Amino acid sequence: MKVTIIGGGPSGLFLAILLKERLSQVEIDVFEQNPENATFGFGVVLADTGLANLRSASPTVVDRLATVMRFNDQHAIVCHEQPIVMKKPGAGGGAIPRISLLSVLQQRACELGVHVTYNQRIADFDAIDADLIVGADGINSQLRTANEAGFGTTRRTLTNHFAWFGVEKPFPSPALVFRKHEGGYFVAHYYPYSDSMSTFVAECDHQTWLDFGMEDMSAEARQALFERVFAPELDGYALVSNNSAWRQFPVILNAKWHVGRQVLIGDALTSAHFSIGSGTRIAMEDAMALADAIVAHPADVPAALRQYEAVRKPEKAKLISASEASYNWYEHIREWMELPTPHEFVFRFMTRTGRVDAGRLRAQFPALMAELAAGGVTGGAALEQP
Repeated sequence: MKVTIIGGGPSGLFLAILLKERLSQVEIDVFEQNPENATFGFGVVLADTGLANLRSASPTVVDRLATVMRFNDQHAIVCHEQPIVMKKPGAGGGAIPRISLLSVLQQRACELGVHVTYNQRIADFDAIDADLIVGADGINSQLRTANEAGFGTTRRTLTNHFAWFGVEKPFPSPALVFRKHEGGYFVAHYYPYSDSMSTFVAECDHQTWLDFGMEDMSAEARQALFERVFAPELDGYALVSNNSAWRQFPVILNAKWHVGRQVLIGDALTSAHFSIGSGTRIAMEDAMALADAIVAHPADVPAALRQYEAVRKPEKAKLISASEASYNWYEHIREWMELPTPHEFVFRFMTRTGRVDAGRLRAQFPALMAELAAGGVTGGAALEQP
């Protein structure tokens, strides 16, 4: 079988690795439009449960990732200027510089004989000589864009505005800060991913964007505004930009997972909102499901694609449903931030996706639930919408 993968990010490289580890005779070509050592963004977080899933597919890769990951078992949520700290179950999430994640995957792919071509954008997908063409090229997928009618692509844009920055301050642990400032509603999500750097996601709702005139601001002025709003956390450090464009999140869905010999994985297939912190994991688990299907049907591409969709679709639907519930919650952030107590706010935040209820919170975070109860949150009335 000849497989061409469009996109040399985590999901595309992981798929190539999994196939080569289990089907050495498969011919694989990966095409990446960016240079080999280029990456946009800063750190990536993989939760311990996600790492366990990935390790079941490739222990070699995950063991190498673990040696360069920074683990943290607590997380703070700040609202009304009051931090509420919770201990995560297990080892917590592992953060890693995105460039290090790619480096580990690139090295393993090279060891296995995967041919990766960088600095090349494919224009004519029909001309590719391959039995299977995989779109692993992210939210702006060129493979999907070339055949949106065939895939049944739909898209809409959320209203909140956000940008990803870095900061040369290794925060001791991750935190989410929800702050009202001069009539605006602002959010910062930061987490350390190395001994010297942290990721810093800046966000505000659309009304704040309008009220502060951010549409007409320069990128530097917007960055300076967030540096002022979150000065207590930044402690004199400036935000670091790396293609840190301000955006509104595109919600992308596809009615069909595959068309002919073309198939989509990761954000190319369904965009997962960054607020659930699982985008990379979801994409790499898509790669796992597709690799399993190809290994099961190495001489029958249609059968492999049917198995991929049948097996992966139910589980991915749950994750995307959680993503949808989460971004809808954030779309109404100013109403939530008007809740009278930080404890009630934290309870609403933790249960926003519908995958976690008071019982599960009590089992996983007993200290947190005790603190919330002491703050007047019992779990019944707190579930009512504002």
